[in-house]
Amino acid sequence: MSSFHHPNQNQLLAALAAAEYEPRTAGLELVPLALGQMLYAPGGRLQHAYFPTTAIVSLHYVTESGASAEIAGVGNEGMVGISLFMGGDTTSSSAVVQTAGHAYRLEHRTLQQEFHRGGLMQRLLLRYTQALMTQISQTAVCNRHHSVQQQLCRWLLLTLDRVPSHELVMTQELVASMLGVRRESVTEAAGKLQRAGFISYRRGHIAVIDRPKLETHACECYAVVKKELGRLLSDAHHSQDGLLQ
Repeated sequence: MSSFHHPNQNQLLAALAAAEYEPRTAGLELVPLALGQMLYAPGGRLQHAYFPTTAIVSLHYVTESGASAEIAGVGNEGMVGISLFMGGDTTSSSAVVQTAGHAYRLEHRTLQQEFHRGGLMQRLLLRYTQALMTQISQTAVCNRHHSVQQQLCRWLLLTLDRVPSHELVMTQELVASMLGVRRESVTEAAGKLQRAGFISYRRGHIAVIDRPKLETHACECYAVVKKELGRLLSDAHHSQDGLLQ
């Protein structure tokens, strides 16, 4: 393991009890993830699960016309590849690196063996799956019923929760692709937030200046997703005390 990276930078891996954690780290491989790298394509067979530490991965659905939208994001709070332990090894969505960084990957057979062994790792992955389902369903509701500005606020806040700084290296074109809206709509929404003093935008960089105000202008979807993830991971972190049954 690199001295600058450690599996416990991922919250799921960090939540494993020491007795279960050590045997599993031997199968983890630290890998760099480049911006735009596709971890899996729709219908493709998954070979690895990924536990991001500093990278962020976007789960996308692409229509027959080529249009796409993000259905969920995965950072250091989770893992990519739930299909591997949910009964299938393919998925209808794609997984693309949104923010370059690192992740630990685990070969699919190893993950399946550990999951079917039961114990804390199985319960932990099932809890994360529930949180991911909440994020996917909330994203669907948000995209249908809330304004582009509210969607942008939600997306910025969820992304900030996964990075150590208040600045994102992100073009408006990429954000528009994530939200599944026109670039002009993102430009207009970002302009309003910048004029209000919530964010600062320059080519390829978005800095959040006033996060509390940004949170007040986000719809309830951000709070719902954050609360559910926090609740489930809090259960996991108390597992060593016998609270995760």
